[in-house]
Amino acid sequence: MKWLTLISFIFLLSSATSRNLHRAARDADHKSQIAHRYNDLKEETFKAVAMITFAQYLQKCSYDGLSKLVKDIVDLAQKCVANEDAPECTKPLPTIFLDRICQVDQLRDSYGDMADCCGKADPERNECFLSFKVHHPDFIPPYERPAADVICTQYQDNRVALLGSFIYTVARRNPFLHAPAILGLAAEYEKALKSCCPESDVGTCLDEKASVIKERAKLIGVEQQHGCDVLKKYGERTFQANKLARLSQKYPKAPFANLVKMVRDVKGVYKECCEGDMVECVDDWSEVVKSLCSQQDVFSSKLKACCEKPVVERTKCIMEADFDEKPDNLPSLVEKYIQDKEVCKSYEAGHDAFLSEFLYEYSRRHPELSTTMILRITKEYETLLDKCCKTDNPAECYANAVKELNKLIKETQDLVKTNCDLYNTHGEGDFLKGILVRYTKKMPQVSTDTLLEIGRKMTAVGTKCCSLPEDRRLSCSEHYLSIVIEKMCKKQESTPINDQVTQCCNELYSFKRPCFTSMGVDTKYVPPPFDPMMFNFDDKLCSAPPAEREEGQLKLLVNLIKRKPQMTEDQIKTIAGGFTAMMDKCCKAADIDTCLGEE
Repeated sequence: MKWLTLISFIFLLSSATSRNLHRAARDADHKSQIAHRYNDLKEETFKAVAMITFAQYLQKCSYDGLSKLVKDIVDLAQKCVANEDAPECTKPLPTIFLDRICQVDQLRDSYGDMADCCGKADPERNECFLSFKVHHPDFIPPYERPAADVICTQYQDNRVALLGSFIYTVARRNPFLHAPAILGLAAEYEKALKSCCPESDVGTCLDEKASVIKERAKLIGVEQQHGCDVLKKYGERTFQANKLARLSQKYPKAPFANLVKMVRDVKGVYKECCEGDMVECVDDWSEVVKSLCSQQDVFSSKLKACCEKPVVERTKCIMEADFDEKPDNLPSLVEKYIQDKEVCKSYEAGHDAFLSEFLYEYSRRHPELSTTMILRITKEYETLLDKCCKTDNPAECYANAVKELNKLIKETQDLVKTNCDLYNTHGEGDFLKGILVRYTKKMPQVSTDTLLEIGRKMTAVGTKCCSLPEDRRLSCSEHYLSIVIEKMCKKQESTPINDQVTQCCNELYSFKRPCFTSMGVDTKYVPPPFDPMMFNFDDKLCSAPPAEREEGQLKLLVNLIKRKPQMTEDQIKTIAGGFTAMMDKCCKAADIDTCLGEE
């Protein structure tokens, strides 16, 4: 299959037609969505994104098998370009893709109950298919890179096929990764090939660059899946508020109206991407970036360098660009939002508009805060206005608002400082142990392995965020902890942990992290009957590699607290000290097992 004039187009198409991103209005001018998108993306891009779409839905299918489906879709698109009135051309684009999937021979043999989705009507049919996507597919063997000389020869002889295979490989392993990101990773992969193939040690060079690309794919995937979860679980209002806070921090000089429009456009594209509608996702994302670059003087001086880059490099550059400097002499918000006698009148005249503007004004003044912190502040302000505007003297009622909001901020700042001081002073190992102690007490019902997994993820947040300058730690910490907590809450929907976890998971998006932080010991927990195997010591504790020994000690710590969740810090330190002394003594003994048994 002729694939891609791939890297000359990826997601930012200079030839794309300008249009309104709201789907209903946008598509009203086109009889055929598939013809419209094919014309926008051009053949090679359309083929690439069609492959991504099929590979993410049909993760078990071979590259050649999916190439036939892509050809069918491209043939239909070309037919519809010639005649938009043809009956099959007027269907929505997602319907066309799902219809073709439902025509696959032996679909049930390969995918089991997923075939039942074909009996549903859209959009339920698509929701059904999305539910069968496998996050970490164990039925796909780990990727093995061809030998260095082979891959460079393949690239030289048939660049298009090699990049097409890369896109297929990434898409089927990452079924929720948005198509613009996959195309961007393909661009990075080609750049690595161009850089490494002339080198003397091609293999080492490629492995180093591939490792970076793989980590980037993982991080982007986590971020995008989190965005989709927020949009689905909390709705458009929370998603847009979170994006408005972030964009206001990044582009503090941009007018409110421009940012609101940008947020709505981003939400529309995100919705398409999250629903698996990758053709429209790519096409519309290109328009968002094109629009941003066409208004770079309005948005940020930091965009100039990005928008001058080749189209393939713009999105990555824009995402990673620094926050713009705040405008000089921004007035205090106290006068407008606290002292103004017309506050209640303005609030009651347009509730959402008033709060959105407060959110914008607060965010652009506070790039050091997390978006969830700013959402909490906005919610607290809203609650205060709801209460005070019903009183005879609203101004007196909310006179202490600034003091209360500053107290809220300081509590979180102090928490981040305490944790980062602990991490930077005592190191990763002790930081992890501290988290395991706290979270085993909060939810002792969770399996030891899962608690270790959660602990390691939270420790990774410390590693990432506590090395940053102090004014960036709070934003970093809350953002990544929100992702960890959201994933934990998603799991507990099907397997409830305990009442207090359920309560925190049912909190508003921005209040979840503080809820988990303040959660105490689960007083309703009754430890299971004593199992001696939980504390089984043998000579393997001495002979195992250091990583295994560390793992064993952490499991012992968790199991110990599961037995006695009310145990104090001093008691834990005493037992930990005793364990270390026991290991030091017995690992030097002639008969290790006897020594461990006696100790």
